[in-house]
Amino acid sequence: MSDLCTHLETASKRDHGVHPSGHGCVDCLAAGGVWVHLRLCLTCGHVGCCDNSPGRHATKHAHATTHPVIRSYEPGEPWGYCYPDDAFVEELRAFPGEAAARHYDPPR
Repeated sequence: MSDLCTHLETASKRDHGVHPSGHGCVDCLAAGGVWVHLRLCLTCGHVGCCDNSPGRHATKHAHATTHPVIRSYEPGEPWGYCYPDDAFVEELRAFPGEAAARHYDPPR
């Protein structure tokens, strides 16, 4: 993985996982919002919504905290993304609990 940015390189060499903050975008749940897809911050476990969602909370979290790397929190999507370097990797290892068992829909 030497062609990765340093943030994705570091994320690929993690020796422990993060605990997801919930089964939905924590910010949307608090505000009564909706989401399309979910993303997991690999620094702190914040679950936020994708940029196709009205709140774009995963990106807002990354900019507010400077936590650089997310992983998709959707079943069957192992990709990772680095915000500062706008870098993508097709597969980023997930520790137990970091891969969603199913797609979590917003409450109706």
